[in-house]
Amino acid sequence: MTDYPVNMTIQPQVQAFFDEATNTISYIVKDPNSPSCAIVDSVMDIDYASGRITYGHADALIAAIETQGLKLEWIIETHVHADHLSAAPYIQQKLGGKIGIGSKIMVVQDTFGKIFNEGTEFQRDGSQFDALFEDGDTYMIGTMPALAMYTPGHTPACMVHVMGDAAFVGDTLFMPDGGSARADFPGGDAGTLYDSIHKVLALPDEMRLFMCHDYGPNGRDIAWETTVGEEKAHNIHVGGGKTKEDFVKFRTERDAQLGMPKLIIPSLQVNMRAGTIPTDKDGRPMLKVPVNGL
Repeated sequence: MTDYPVNMTIQPQVQAFFDEATNTISYIVKDPNSPSCAIVDSVMDIDYASGRITYGHADALIAAIETQGLKLEWIIETHVHADHLSAAPYIQQKLGGKIGIGSKIMVVQDTFGKIFNEGTEFQRDGSQFDALFEDGDTYMIGTMPALAMYTPGHTPACMVHVMGDAAFVGDTLFMPDGGSARADFPGGDAGTLYDSIHKVLALPDEMRLFMCHDYGPNGRDIAWETTVGEEKAHNIHVGGGKTKEDFVKFRTERDAQLGMPKLIIPSLQVNMRAGTIPTDKDGRPMLKVPVNGL
């Protein structure tokens, strides 16, 4: 059983928003006893070929919150995403709320600050975010307690956020037929990811789990909700009692065959800044491409 305090009697309303361009699922999570809500893992749209930023996905989240008369209190990032850009500052400007991420964001900022040759003006202390969560920290969404669980392995800053009977797992897990995320990014580790997954699987079997990504394996329809019990029994990478040794061997061999995510270069630069686009010395929005740096 888990060492983390959870309350399965609280059942938040969860609305999912699928972004086809990046296979990302963003969520609005509403406290069942008040109008308060949180957004988990928002998306900012980018046409990388033209360098054009738009906000259609974020505007859909904003419209849903405004239409339902909700109050946005938190904008949660489960980790520094490498496959899509966060829309957190844009949403915050429109609706308010605090932007939160795991405290190990500082490790990510230090690593990628060097890769992107960022100057001393780029703060590596997580100060771009409103809240930095430690393992086991709790915060409130209206009357509903939320819990941050430290789950590194995919990246050093990954956290799973538990809100009542719902847990938002980021890239720690995929749907049972999708398995698990890669662990070969800087600071990632397959053995650590296995341990983190089993922290999640120690939650009650009835806990609802919400994925950050789904790719419709074998042509099935896109899906994003499962349970701890389903993952324990059927996850193709860790379910059914698969050992850590087997997982590390599989994950290491599999990751060696994967290419880089197509949006990793803009995503990391933006997301380690809490969704703010970097600028050049003249204040113009500008992204860098580190040659042979990743």
